Amino acid sequence: MTAARILAEKGAHVVTVTPGDTVHAAAQTLTTHKVGAAIVVNEQGGPVGVFSERDLARVIAETGADSLGQAIDRVMSTDLVTAESSVTIDDLMAMMTERRVRHIIIKEGGGMAGVVSIGDVVKRKIASAEAEAESLKAYIEGV
Repeated sequence: MTAARILAEKGAHVVTVTPGDTVHAAAQTLTTHKVGAAIVVNEQGGPVGVFSERDLARVIAETGADSLGQAIDRVMSTDLVTAESSVTIDDLMAMMTERRVRHIIIKEGGGMAGVVSIGDVVKRKIASAEAEAESLKAYIEGV
């Protein structure tokens, strides 16, 4: 399974915010869309950062409630992890583990095709393992 297939199954909609949005507005966006991270995009729609629940927790722990009025470009993660849509699910898992991230921006044709989360990867790995177990069970019962 590839990132392109994951996006085809789950949809390629990407929740985005802009660098000037406040931490409070970005947190509301995460809550409204029930996601753990939003991609921070520039005026051209290109990714420049990620604002995640981890970023939210970190900034509140460091500066308290006053941080809610800060622009997210001051607190977002800027070390973007990206992959091509042809990357396999096993490679996505390895990238997430090595880079300690939960979201990978998937690129295709020079643009952003979508975002794959650790939840997306785990869901498909479990489905694959269950399908393999069922196939083996059917084979054994048929012998």
